[in-house]
Amino acid sequence: METVAPYKEIIDVIKASGGDAFKRCFECGLCDVVCPWNRVRTFSIRKIVREATFGLTEIESEEIWRCTTCGKCPQRCPRDVKQIESGVSLRRIATEYGVFPASVRPIRTVSGSLVGEGNPLNEERKKRADWAEGLFVKPFTEGMEILYFPDCYCSYDPRLKKVARATANILNKAGVDFGILGAKESCCGESIRKTGDEDVFKRLAKENIKTFIDNGVKKILVSSPHCYHTFKNEYPEFMVNFEVVHISQYLLALINEGRLKLNKEYEKKVTWHDPCYLGRHNGIYDEPREVLKRVPGLELIEMPESREDSFCCGGGGGRIWMETPKGERFSDLRIEQAINGGAGVLATACPYCITNFEDSRLNRENSEAIEIKEITEIISEVI
Repeated sequence: METVAPYKEIIDVIKASGGDAFKRCFECGLCDVVCPWNRVRTFSIRKIVREATFGLTEIESEEIWRCTTCGKCPQRCPRDVKQIESGVSLRRIATEYGVFPASVRPIRTVSGSLVGEGNPLNEERKKRADWAEGLFVKPFTEGMEILYFPDCYCSYDPRLKKVARATANILNKAGVDFGILGAKESCCGESIRKTGDEDVFKRLAKENIKTFIDNGVKKILVSSPHCYHTFKNEYPEFMVNFEVVHISQYLLALINEGRLKLNKEYEKKVTWHDPCYLGRHNGIYDEPREVLKRVPGLELIEMPESREDSFCCGGGGGRIWMETPKGERFSDLRIEQAINGGAGVLATACPYCITNFEDSRLNRENSEAIEIKEITEIISEVI
């Protein structure tokens, strides 16, 4: 039997997150038309919103966990229904009741790891800076030009550690006075918040804010668009404001200032994937493209679905921790788009995108048909 939360509780929680916006829906269906799920299976965010309006949502259903918070539906909604906020509110209720379908239960393990070790990967906090071994990377001290915050995946995941190392190499080549906080920092908390666990998010946010203030941090450089979004748009809820810069923005600034020289040829056809939280959520489209255009020999190709219409990789909204069956993975479709467009390299700047694209690439019959590169890996090769 499905668990249906009391009507008043559903309404109260959704109001707290999105106000009465969910009541404005007049069922035009544009949200379902643009939703990436409807490229792989039938799914209706409109149905979820309408059911929530009348307190009929089954909180044990897998449907409330499908949304990747990619931002396409609120971008197109003519009534500002705030579908993401309403969906996250329902997840908060499910979290409070402790009801999770089988595919979502890994979040419980993730939550425990975040509380215990400050990361979602069940890795030891004390090893958070191990990616920097053998590199000239100093601990951050007050007065440094910038704090580099490499995110959890770039700190622990074997594939993504290459991104953190490439970034450190670039910063050193450009003469940037930077440092890292290593074991002192925790996950930004963005994805666990999108799964509805507000308490864990607040705990992580407060830990990081205290660490940043105690260490005199003023400017933060991030590799992950999810960290960028959280530090820039959500941490101000705690009455703090740090200057936050995404690596794609910082690379262009270093190039324009003459601090970073791109000297080597990169004679490959490259297509750029706009991560949802870099593009739609934060409007950063031009900087990464301009950086790639500055690379000698590189030919930049645009995919049909790009910029505001970019196709989600499937990792947002906590989906990176949930199992998605073969045949329903957005990243498989995105890889095909890149290959069909003639690209030999699919470049992006998000740890979730890299993780999903690499998984899709390795599960192809011809895994060598395309390379997956983070933008810093390309730049590191040509300096």
